[in-house]
Amino acid sequence: MKGNSSSNSLRSRLHEIIFEADTPAGKLFDILLILSIVFSVALVMLDSVSSIRQSYGDLLYLGEWIFTILFTIEYILRLYSVGRPLSYATSFFGVVDLLAILPTYLSIIFPGSQYFLVIRLLRVLRIFRVLKLVQYVGEARFLMRAMRASRRKITVFLFVVLTLVIIFGSLMYIIEDSQSGFTSIPQSIYWAIVTLTTVGYGDVSPQTGLGQTLASLIMIIGYAIIAVPTGIVTAELTQGYKKSVSTQSCPQCSAEGHDPDAQYCKYCGSNL
Repeated sequence: MKGNSSSNSLRSRLHEIIFEADTPAGKLFDILLILSIVFSVALVMLDSVSSIRQSYGDLLYLGEWIFTILFTIEYILRLYSVGRPLSYATSFFGVVDLLAILPTYLSIIFPGSQYFLVIRLLRVLRIFRVLKLVQYVGEARFLMRAMRASRRKITVFLFVVLTLVIIFGSLMYIIEDSQSGFTSIPQSIYWAIVTLTTVGYGDVSPQTGLGQTLASLIMIIGYAIIAVPTGIVTAELTQGYKKSVSTQSCPQCSAEGHDPDAQYCKYCGSNL
């Protein structure tokens, strides 16, 4: 009983340090982890520069393994400190944590030059470590909740935009000829997307007066459309800020976003 109590106490303490952000130890842990993530991502970027890799390749390789071991220890401690390790492992941040360390270990399995492209892909995947920063930025949590709350409205909005570009692309295909670059309806839809989003690559452009008139109309609509998703997300952000949310994390499933006076987790029902 005493050993079990000691184990639960250690797990509770680790959970408080790793998942909570309102204690001195938790804040220090988050700061150190953020610095480690930034430096490890910087190593990945520097390693992609051939001149730097040739001069400091061994040092970069050593630094990569140091950060990989540190993140591995962190991942194991996270799984140990929650009551439901599988729930965390299959969550978004759990998958990100795994992707942050897995490519380095997998690169050992593919050491031959014939697998060079595979190794490069695995090395680039380490950039997923930057996603680990999201869980340590409080404002990002508000943004994620606002995005989830507005996903249906944004889906309808994207469907409307898709309908518009199909209609405009088809009209432009009828108006213009292949010499102007509108060789097919898909090509014309591509042009409509580029124009509606105000990107304007200029690789395809209308040459007739009617086509230029339609293009002008699409550009004006594009400016009006840009504000729509911004307004949707902003409205949800405003609603989110009105609601006071605790930073406490569930010790069982590691879920966050509970009310300040909540006694039970709204996701798994465990005591907070």
